[in-house]
Amino acid sequence: MFLAPSRQAVLRTVVSKSSPATPFRQFTTGPVPGGRNVVVVSGVRLPFAQASTIYQDEMAVDLQRLAITGLINQTALPKDAVDYVICGNVIQEVRTSNIAREAAVNAGLPYHIGAHTVAQACISANAAIASGAAAIQTGHADVVIAGGVETFSDVPIRLPRTIRQKLITLPKAMKKGGPLGAVRHMLKGLKLKDISLETPAIANYTTGEVMGVSSDKLSAKFGVSRQEQDEFTVRSHTLAQKAHDEGFYKDEIIPYKGSTTENGIKGDSTIESVSKLKPAFVKPYGTHTAANSSYLTDGAAATLLMSEEKAKEMGYKPWAYLRDWSFQACDPWEELLLGPTYCTSDILVRNNMQLSEIGVFEIHEAFAGQILSNLVAMDSDKFAEEKLGGKKIGAVPIEKMNIKGGSLSIGHPFGATGSRLVSTASRRLQQEGERFALLAACADGGLGHACLLERYDG
Repeated sequence: MFLAPSRQAVLRTVVSKSSPATPFRQFTTGPVPGGRNVVVVSGVRLPFAQASTIYQDEMAVDLQRLAITGLINQTALPKDAVDYVICGNVIQEVRTSNIAREAAVNAGLPYHIGAHTVAQACISANAAIASGAAAIQTGHADVVIAGGVETFSDVPIRLPRTIRQKLITLPKAMKKGGPLGAVRHMLKGLKLKDISLETPAIANYTTGEVMGVSSDKLSAKFGVSRQEQDEFTVRSHTLAQKAHDEGFYKDEIIPYKGSTTENGIKGDSTIESVSKLKPAFVKPYGTHTAANSSYLTDGAAATLLMSEEKAKEMGYKPWAYLRDWSFQACDPWEELLLGPTYCTSDILVRNNMQLSEIGVFEIHEAFAGQILSNLVAMDSDKFAEEKLGGKKIGAVPIEKMNIKGGSLSIGHPFGATGSRLVSTASRRLQQEGERFALLAACADGGLGHACLLERYDG
Protein backbone atom coordinates (compact mmCIF):
# COMPACT_ATOMS: atom_id res chain seq x y z
CA MET A 1 0.00 0.00 0.00
CA PHE A 2 1.34 3.43 -0.97
CA LEU A 3 -0.13 6.14 1.24
CA ALA A 4 0.23 9.84 0.54
CA PRO A 5 1.42 12.02 3.42
CA SER A 6 -1.53 14.41 3.27
CA ARG A 7 -4.90 13.07 2.13
CA GLN A 8 -6.72 16.24 3.13
CA ALA A 9 -4.74 18.17 0.54
CA VAL A 10 -5.87 15.76 -2.15
CA LEU A 11 -9.53 16.31 -1.35
CA ARG A 12 -9.60 20.09 -0.82
CA THR A 13 -12.27 21.66 -2.99
CA VAL A 14 -11.47 25.32 -2.51
CA VAL A 15 -9.67 26.83 -5.49
CA SER A 16 -6.93 29.23 -4.40
CA LYS A 17 -5.49 32.16 -6.32
CA SER A 18 -2.89 31.30 -8.94
CA SER A 19 0.71 31.29 -7.80
CA PRO A 20 3.23 33.58 -9.52
CA ALA A 21 4.26 32.47 -12.98
CA THR A 22 7.49 30.50 -13.13
CA PRO A 23 10.55 31.93 -14.88
CA PHE A 24 10.87 31.49 -18.64
CA ARG A 25 12.70 28.39 -19.83
CA GLN A 26 14.45 27.62 -23.09
CA PHE A 27 13.16 24.57 -24.96
CA THR A 28 14.24 22.62 -28.01
CA THR A 29 10.59 21.88 -28.80
CA GLY A 30 9.80 18.37 -27.66
CA PRO A 31 11.37 15.22 -28.98
CA VAL A 32 12.80 16.81 -32.15
CA PRO A 33 15.77 18.98 -31.12
CA GLY A 34 15.90 22.06 -33.28
CA GLY A 35 12.40 21.43 -34.64
CA ARG A 36 9.92 24.21 -35.31
CA ASN A 37 7.76 25.59 -32.53
CA VAL A 38 4.26 24.09 -32.45
CA VAL A 39 1.43 26.24 -31.11
CA VAL A 40 -2.13 25.53 -30.05
CA VAL A 41 -4.15 28.20 -31.84
CA SER A 42 -7.66 27.15 -30.86
CA GLY A 43 -9.85 24.27 -29.82
CA VAL A 44 -13.56 23.51 -29.68
CA ARG A 45 -15.93 20.71 -28.87
CA LEU A 46 -19.58 19.85 -29.16
CA PRO A 47 -21.43 19.65 -25.84
CA PHE A 48 -20.54 16.30 -24.28
CA ALA A 49 -23.70 14.33 -23.58
CA GLN A 50 -24.79 11.11 -21.97
CA ALA A 51 -25.16 8.28 -24.47
CA SER A 52 -28.55 7.77 -26.09
CA THR A 53 -29.71 11.31 -25.40
CA ILE A 54 -29.24 14.30 -27.72
CA TYR A 55 -26.99 12.57 -30.27
CA GLN A 56 -28.90 9.30 -30.55
CA ASP A 57 -29.76 9.96 -34.19
CA GLU A 58 -26.26 11.08 -35.22
CA MET A 59 -23.38 9.03 -36.56
CA ALA A 60 -19.91 9.61 -35.15
CA VAL A 61 -18.77 11.02 -38.49
CA ASP A 62 -21.47 13.69 -38.23
CA LEU A 63 -20.30 14.74 -34.77
CA GLN A 64 -16.70 15.01 -35.95
CA ARG A 65 -17.81 16.98 -39.01
CA LEU A 66 -19.67 19.43 -36.79
CA ALA A 67 -16.62 19.88 -34.55
CA ILE A 68 -14.30 20.54 -37.52
CA THR A 69 -16.81 22.92 -39.08
CA GLY A 70 -17.22 24.74 -35.77
CA LEU A 71 -13.46 25.14 -35.41
CA ILE A 72 -13.11 26.51 -38.95
CA ASN A 73 -15.99 28.94 -38.51
CA GLN A 74 -14.88 30.18 -35.11
CA THR A 75 -11.31 30.85 -36.24
CA ALA A 76 -12.21 32.07 -39.76
CA LEU A 77 -9.63 29.57 -41.01
CA PRO A 78 -9.44 29.32 -44.81
CA LYS A 79 -10.20 25.71 -45.64
CA ASP A 80 -7.41 25.49 -48.18
CA ALA A 81 -4.88 26.51 -45.49
CA VAL A 82 -5.23 23.13 -43.75
CA ASP A 83 -2.45 20.68 -44.56
CA TYR A 84 -3.71 17.58 -42.76
CA VAL A 85 -6.45 16.21 -40.49
CA ILE A 86 -6.01 13.57 -37.79
CA CYS A 87 -8.82 12.25 -35.58
CA GLY A 88 -9.07 9.74 -32.77
CA ASN A 89 -11.87 7.18 -32.65
CA VAL A 90 -12.11 3.97 -30.63
CA ILE A 91 -15.39 2.20 -31.40
CA GLN A 92 -15.28 2.41 -35.18
CA GLU A 93 -18.21 2.18 -37.54
CA VAL A 94 -17.14 -0.04 -40.43
CA ARG A 95 -18.41 2.33 -43.14
CA THR A 96 -16.32 5.20 -41.77
CA SER A 97 -13.23 3.40 -40.51
CA ASN A 98 -11.09 6.39 -41.54
CA ILE A 99 -13.46 8.81 -39.89
CA ALA A 100 -11.00 11.70 -40.14
CA ARG A 101 -11.14 11.60 -43.93
CA GLU A 102 -14.91 11.27 -44.12
CA ALA A 103 -15.48 14.08 -41.62
CA ALA A 104 -12.98 16.35 -43.37
CA VAL A 105 -14.57 15.84 -46.78
CA ASN A 106 -18.07 16.35 -45.39
CA ALA A 107 -16.91 19.50 -43.59
CA GLY A 108 -16.07 20.90 -47.01
CA LEU A 109 -12.28 20.69 -46.84
CA PRO A 110 -10.60 20.40 -50.26
CA TYR A 111 -10.22 16.84 -51.49
CA HIS A 112 -6.43 17.06 -51.71
CA ILE A 113 -6.05 17.45 -47.92
CA GLY A 114 -4.98 14.13 -46.44
CA ALA A 115 -6.36 12.59 -43.25
CA HIS A 116 -5.99 9.54 -41.07
CA THR A 117 -7.60 8.10 -37.97
CA VAL A 118 -5.85 6.81 -34.86
CA ALA A 119 -7.13 4.47 -32.14
CA GLN A 120 -5.31 4.43 -28.81
CA ALA A 121 -8.20 3.95 -26.41
CA CYS A 122 -8.85 6.97 -24.17
CA ILE A 123 -5.74 8.83 -25.40
CA SER A 124 -6.67 8.64 -29.08
CA ALA A 125 -7.06 12.41 -29.48
CA ASN A 126 -3.77 12.89 -27.62
CA ALA A 127 -2.11 10.61 -30.16
CA ALA A 128 -3.73 12.60 -32.97
CA ILE A 129 -2.46 15.89 -31.56
CA ALA A 130 1.04 14.52 -30.99
CA SER A 131 1.16 13.17 -34.55
CA GLY A 132 0.06 16.52 -35.91
CA ALA A 133 2.64 18.32 -33.79
CA ALA A 134 5.41 16.02 -35.04
CA ALA A 135 4.43 16.76 -38.64
CA ILE A 136 4.65 20.48 -37.94
CA GLN A 137 7.96 20.21 -36.06
CA THR A 138 9.60 18.39 -38.94
CA GLY A 139 8.27 20.69 -41.63
CA HIS A 140 5.80 18.23 -43.17
CA ALA A 141 2.86 20.50 -42.34
CA ASP A 142 2.10 24.04 -41.20
CA VAL A 143 -1.57 23.71 -40.23
CA VAL A 144 -3.13 20.57 -38.75
CA ILE A 145 -6.61 19.94 -37.39
CA ALA A 146 -6.45 17.18 -34.76
CA GLY A 147 -9.20 15.91 -32.52
CA GLY A 148 -11.49 12.98 -32.01
CA VAL A 149 -14.98 11.64 -31.61
CA GLU A 150 -16.99 8.91 -29.93
CA THR A 151 -20.61 7.87 -29.81
CA PHE A 152 -22.09 5.15 -27.66
CA SER A 153 -25.54 5.83 -29.09
CA ASP A 154 -24.67 4.02 -32.32
CA VAL A 155 -22.20 1.21 -31.65
CA PRO A 156 -21.55 -1.70 -34.03
CA ILE A 157 -23.36 -4.84 -32.88
CA ARG A 158 -22.22 -8.09 -34.46
CA LEU A 159 -23.46 -11.63 -34.82
CA PRO A 160 -21.27 -14.34 -33.25
CA ARG A 161 -18.30 -15.59 -35.29
CA THR A 162 -20.02 -18.91 -36.05
CA ILE A 163 -22.91 -17.20 -37.80
CA ARG A 164 -20.66 -14.62 -39.47
CA GLN A 165 -18.59 -17.40 -41.03
CA LYS A 166 -21.72 -19.13 -42.27
CA LEU A 167 -23.04 -15.92 -43.81
CA ILE A 168 -19.72 -15.27 -45.55
CA THR A 169 -19.84 -18.70 -47.24
CA LEU A 170 -23.63 -18.61 -47.79
CA PRO A 171 -23.46 -17.50 -51.46
CA LYS A 172 -21.27 -20.48 -52.27
CA ALA A 173 -23.65 -22.90 -50.50
CA MET A 174 -26.63 -21.35 -52.29
CA LYS A 175 -24.96 -21.64 -55.65
CA LYS A 176 -24.24 -25.27 -54.99
CA GLY A 177 -27.49 -26.43 -53.36
CA GLY A 178 -30.04 -23.70 -53.94
CA PRO A 179 -32.33 -22.37 -51.20
CA LEU A 180 -32.53 -25.73 -49.45
CA GLY A 181 -28.75 -26.05 -49.50
CA ALA A 182 -28.46 -22.60 -48.00
CA VAL A 183 -30.80 -23.55 -45.14
CA ARG A 184 -28.83 -26.74 -44.44
CA HIS A 185 -25.59 -24.75 -44.54
CA MET A 186 -26.85 -22.26 -41.97
CA LEU A 187 -28.26 -24.88 -39.59
CA LYS A 188 -25.38 -27.37 -39.74
CA GLY A 189 -23.49 -27.40 -36.44
CA LEU A 190 -25.43 -24.40 -35.09
CA LYS A 191 -25.82 -24.35 -31.31
CA LEU A 192 -28.22 -22.43 -29.10
CA LYS A 193 -25.38 -20.27 -27.75
CA ASP A 194 -24.71 -19.05 -31.29
CA ILE A 195 -28.07 -17.30 -31.39
CA SER A 196 -26.91 -14.10 -29.73
CA LEU A 197 -25.38 -10.68 -30.37
CA GLU A 198 -21.93 -9.28 -29.65
CA THR A 199 -21.75 -5.69 -28.37
CA PRO A 200 -18.58 -3.70 -27.62
CA ALA A 201 -17.40 -4.23 -24.05
CA ILE A 202 -15.31 -1.85 -21.97
CA ALA A 203 -12.96 -4.66 -21.04
CA ASN A 204 -9.32 -5.25 -21.81
CA TYR A 205 -8.84 -7.89 -24.52
CA THR A 206 -5.73 -9.41 -22.98
CA THR A 207 -6.76 -9.51 -19.33
CA GLY A 208 -10.51 -9.80 -19.88
CA GLU A 209 -10.98 -7.34 -17.03
CA VAL A 210 -13.42 -4.45 -17.11
CA MET A 211 -11.68 -1.11 -16.46
CA GLY A 212 -13.88 -0.43 -13.44
CA VAL A 213 -12.57 -3.60 -11.83
CA SER A 214 -8.99 -2.59 -12.64
CA SER A 215 -9.52 0.82 -11.07
CA ASP A 216 -11.18 -0.69 -8.02
CA LYS A 217 -8.14 -2.94 -7.51
CA LEU A 218 -5.80 0.03 -7.99
CA SER A 219 -7.68 2.02 -5.35
CA ALA A 220 -7.41 -0.83 -2.89
CA LYS A 221 -3.67 -1.06 -3.54
CA PHE A 222 -3.12 2.65 -2.94
CA GLY A 223 -5.50 2.94 -0.01
CA VAL A 224 -8.06 5.23 -1.64
CA SER A 225 -11.36 4.99 0.22
CA ARG A 226 -14.92 5.12 -1.07
CA GLN A 227 -15.52 8.36 0.81
CA GLU A 228 -12.52 10.03 -0.82
CA GLN A 229 -13.75 8.95 -4.24
CA ASP A 230 -17.25 10.27 -3.59
CA GLU A 231 -15.89 13.58 -2.31
CA PHE A 232 -13.73 13.95 -5.40
CA THR A 233 -16.73 13.16 -7.60
CA VAL A 234 -18.83 15.90 -6.00
CA ARG A 235 -15.89 18.28 -6.43
CA SER A 236 -15.78 17.52 -10.18
CA HIS A 237 -19.50 18.15 -10.70
CA THR A 238 -19.48 21.30 -8.54
CA LEU A 239 -16.53 22.83 -10.40
CA ALA A 240 -17.89 21.89 -13.83
CA GLN A 241 -21.21 23.56 -13.05
CA LYS A 242 -19.41 26.63 -11.71
CA ALA A 243 -17.29 26.86 -14.88
CA HIS A 244 -20.40 26.72 -17.06
CA ASP A 245 -22.22 29.27 -14.92
CA GLU A 246 -19.26 31.66 -15.15
CA GLY A 247 -19.02 31.25 -18.94
CA PHE A 248 -15.62 29.58 -19.08
CA TYR A 249 -16.81 27.11 -21.71
CA LYS A 250 -18.87 29.63 -23.67
CA ASP A 251 -16.39 29.91 -26.55
CA GLU A 252 -15.02 26.37 -26.28
CA ILE A 253 -18.35 24.63 -26.88
CA ILE A 254 -19.98 24.76 -30.31
CA PRO A 255 -23.77 24.79 -29.78
CA TYR A 256 -25.71 21.76 -30.94
CA LYS A 257 -29.22 22.70 -32.03
CA GLY A 258 -28.71 26.00 -30.25
CA SER A 259 -27.65 24.55 -26.91
CA THR A 260 -24.30 24.28 -25.09
CA THR A 261 -25.75 22.27 -22.20
CA GLU A 262 -23.71 19.25 -21.11
CA ASN A 263 -26.31 16.96 -19.61
CA GLY A 264 -24.02 14.76 -17.53
CA ILE A 265 -23.08 17.55 -15.15
CA LYS A 266 -24.98 17.33 -11.89
CA GLY A 267 -24.26 20.57 -10.09
CA ASP A 268 -26.54 19.58 -7.22
CA SER A 269 -24.53 16.45 -6.38
CA THR A 270 -23.87 15.92 -2.69
CA ILE A 271 -21.86 13.46 -0.66
CA GLU A 272 -25.14 12.17 0.75
CA SER A 273 -26.61 11.44 -2.67
CA VAL A 274 -23.58 9.77 -4.26
CA SER A 275 -22.73 7.74 -1.15
CA LYS A 276 -26.07 5.89 -1.42
CA LEU A 277 -25.11 4.13 -4.65
CA LYS A 278 -24.04 0.49 -4.57
CA PRO A 279 -20.77 -0.85 -6.03
CA ALA A 280 -20.96 -1.24 -9.80
CA PHE A 281 -18.01 -3.52 -10.54
CA VAL A 282 -16.59 -5.39 -7.53
CA LYS A 283 -19.65 -6.55 -5.62
CA PRO A 284 -20.59 -6.26 -2.84
CA TYR A 285 -17.54 -4.60 -1.27
CA GLY A 286 -16.03 -2.54 -4.10
CA THR A 287 -15.66 1.24 -3.92
CA HIS A 288 -16.51 2.16 -7.52
CA THR A 289 -20.07 3.19 -8.35
CA ALA A 290 -21.96 4.68 -11.28
CA ALA A 291 -21.37 8.11 -9.73
CA ASN A 292 -17.63 8.02 -9.12
CA SER A 293 -16.96 6.43 -12.54
CA SER A 294 -17.12 8.38 -15.80
CA TYR A 295 -20.28 7.65 -17.79
CA LEU A 296 -20.75 6.57 -21.41
CA THR A 297 -20.52 9.80 -23.38
CA ASP A 298 -21.12 11.02 -26.92
CA GLY A 299 -19.09 13.95 -28.21
CA ALA A 300 -16.48 15.33 -30.59
CA ALA A 301 -13.66 17.85 -30.38
CA ALA A 302 -11.12 19.53 -32.65
CA THR A 303 -7.83 21.33 -31.97
CA LEU A 304 -6.06 23.72 -34.34
CA LEU A 305 -2.27 23.32 -34.42
CA MET A 306 0.16 25.47 -36.40
CA SER A 307 3.81 26.26 -36.66
CA GLU A 308 4.51 29.48 -34.81
CA GLU A 309 5.68 31.10 -38.03
CA LYS A 310 2.47 30.19 -39.87
CA ALA A 311 0.28 31.45 -37.04
CA LYS A 312 2.05 34.81 -37.09
CA GLU A 313 1.84 34.97 -40.87
CA MET A 314 -1.92 34.37 -40.76
CA GLY A 315 -2.47 36.86 -37.93
CA TYR A 316 -3.44 34.40 -35.19
CA LYS A 317 -2.63 34.82 -31.50
CA PRO A 318 -2.00 31.27 -30.22
CA TRP A 319 -2.91 30.06 -26.76
CA ALA A 320 0.11 27.91 -25.96
CA TYR A 321 3.24 26.20 -27.19
CA LEU A 322 3.08 22.40 -27.29
CA ARG A 323 6.50 21.73 -25.80
CA ASP A 324 6.74 17.99 -25.20
CA TRP A 325 4.73 14.79 -24.84
CA SER A 326 5.12 11.27 -23.56
CA PHE A 327 3.40 7.97 -24.26
CA GLN A 328 4.25 5.17 -21.82
CA ALA A 329 2.96 1.68 -21.09
CA CYS A 330 2.76 -0.32 -17.87
CA ASP A 331 1.54 -3.68 -16.54
CA PRO A 332 -2.11 -4.10 -17.69
CA TRP A 333 -2.84 -6.68 -14.98
CA GLU A 334 -1.72 -4.65 -11.98
CA GLU A 335 -1.37 -1.05 -13.19
CA LEU A 336 -3.81 -0.67 -16.08
CA LEU A 337 -4.69 2.96 -15.31
CA LEU A 338 -1.41 4.16 -13.80
CA GLY A 339 -0.01 5.54 -17.05
CA PRO A 340 -0.34 9.22 -15.98
CA THR A 341 2.21 8.71 -13.22
CA TYR A 342 4.83 7.16 -15.51
CA CYS A 343 4.27 9.76 -18.24
CA THR A 344 4.41 12.67 -15.82
CA SER A 345 7.70 11.36 -14.48
CA ASP A 346 9.03 11.04 -18.04
CA ILE A 347 8.06 14.63 -18.93
CA LEU A 348 9.60 16.13 -15.80
CA VAL A 349 12.83 14.16 -16.04
CA ARG A 350 13.35 14.81 -19.75
CA ASN A 351 12.76 18.55 -19.36
CA ASN A 352 14.69 18.81 -16.07
CA MET A 353 11.64 20.27 -14.36
CA GLN A 354 10.13 20.13 -10.89
CA LEU A 355 6.42 19.61 -10.28
CA SER A 356 6.37 23.00 -8.52
CA GLU A 357 7.00 24.70 -11.88
CA ILE A 358 3.61 23.53 -13.20
CA GLY A 359 0.78 25.99 -12.64
CA VAL A 360 -2.07 24.23 -14.48
CA PHE A 361 -2.96 20.54 -14.26
CA GLU A 362 -5.58 18.78 -16.38
CA ILE A 363 -5.68 15.07 -15.54
CA HIS A 364 -8.27 12.75 -17.03
CA GLU A 365 -10.84 11.45 -14.55
CA ALA A 366 -11.73 7.99 -15.83
CA PHE A 367 -12.66 7.04 -12.27
CA ALA A 368 -12.27 8.98 -9.05
CA GLY A 369 -10.33 6.01 -7.70
CA GLN A 370 -8.02 6.02 -10.73
CA ILE A 371 -7.04 9.68 -10.51
CA LEU A 372 -6.63 9.61 -6.73
CA SER A 373 -4.48 6.48 -6.98
CA ASN A 374 -2.22 8.27 -9.45
CA LEU A 375 -1.92 11.25 -7.13
CA VAL A 376 -0.92 8.94 -4.27
CA ALA A 377 1.64 7.17 -6.48
CA MET A 378 3.16 10.47 -7.58
CA ASP A 379 3.74 11.52 -3.97
CA SER A 380 4.90 8.15 -2.67
CA ASP A 381 8.56 7.61 -1.70
CA LYS A 382 8.02 3.85 -1.84
CA PHE A 383 6.55 3.93 -5.35
CA ALA A 384 9.31 6.25 -6.56
CA GLU A 385 11.96 3.92 -5.20
CA GLU A 386 10.40 0.80 -6.69
CA LYS A 387 9.15 2.14 -10.03
CA LEU A 388 10.65 5.55 -10.84
CA GLY A 389 14.32 5.08 -10.11
CA GLY A 390 14.03 6.89 -6.82
CA LYS A 391 12.83 10.16 -8.40
CA LYS A 392 9.58 11.06 -6.67
CA ILE A 393 7.25 13.31 -8.64
CA GLY A 394 5.68 15.03 -5.64
CA ALA A 395 2.24 16.18 -4.53
CA VAL A 396 -0.01 17.66 -7.21
CA PRO A 397 -1.63 20.81 -5.75
CA ILE A 398 -5.34 20.05 -5.93
CA GLU A 399 -6.20 23.75 -6.14
CA LYS A 400 -4.51 23.82 -9.57
CA MET A 401 -5.96 20.58 -10.93
CA ASN A 402 -9.17 20.19 -12.96
CA ILE A 403 -10.64 23.36 -11.50
CA LYS A 404 -13.15 23.58 -14.38
CA GLY A 405 -14.44 20.05 -13.79
CA GLY A 406 -13.26 16.83 -15.39
CA SER A 407 -14.34 13.66 -17.13
CA LEU A 408 -16.42 12.49 -14.16
CA SER A 409 -18.78 15.42 -14.66
CA ILE A 410 -18.22 16.79 -18.17
CA GLY A 411 -18.10 13.31 -19.69
CA HIS A 412 -15.62 11.12 -21.53
CA PRO A 413 -16.10 10.38 -25.23
CA PHE A 414 -13.09 8.07 -25.62
CA GLY A 415 -11.77 9.51 -28.87
CA ALA A 416 -12.34 13.18 -27.96
CA THR A 417 -11.22 13.69 -24.35
CA GLY A 418 -7.58 14.39 -25.20
CA SER A 419 -8.57 17.33 -27.37
CA ARG A 420 -10.75 18.72 -24.58
CA LEU A 421 -7.84 18.52 -22.15
CA VAL A 422 -5.55 20.49 -24.48
CA SER A 423 -8.15 23.21 -25.14
CA THR A 424 -9.07 23.63 -21.49
CA ALA A 425 -5.46 23.65 -20.27
CA SER A 426 -4.40 26.15 -22.96
CA ARG A 427 -7.24 28.51 -22.15
CA ARG A 428 -6.55 28.21 -18.44
CA LEU A 429 -2.92 29.21 -19.03
CA GLN A 430 -4.11 32.40 -20.67
CA GLN A 431 -6.76 33.10 -18.06
CA GLU A 432 -4.69 32.30 -14.98
CA GLY A 433 -1.37 33.70 -16.17
CA GLU A 434 0.56 30.53 -15.36
CA ARG A 435 3.59 29.55 -17.40
CA PHE A 436 3.28 25.76 -17.74
CA ALA A 437 0.45 23.24 -17.94
CA LEU A 438 0.71 19.48 -17.58
CA LEU A 439 -1.89 17.16 -19.08
CA ALA A 440 -2.10 13.47 -18.26
CA ALA A 441 -4.45 10.63 -19.11
CA CYS A 442 -4.74 6.89 -18.66
CA ALA A 443 -5.92 4.45 -21.32
CA ASP A 444 -6.90 0.83 -21.72
CA GLY A 445 -4.06 -1.62 -22.21
CA GLY A 446 -1.90 -0.05 -19.50
CA LEU A 447 -1.18 2.95 -21.73
CA GLY A 448 -0.72 6.53 -20.65
CA HIS A 449 0.00 10.01 -21.95
CA ALA A 450 1.25 13.33 -20.66
CA CYS A 451 2.13 16.55 -22.43
CA LEU A 452 3.65 19.88 -21.51
CA LEU A 453 2.21 23.21 -22.63
CA GLU A 454 3.75 26.66 -22.21
CA ARG A 455 1.68 29.85 -22.26
CA TYR A 456 2.07 31.86 -25.45
CA ASP A 457 2.83 35.56 -24.92
CA GLY A 458 4.12 36.56 -28.35
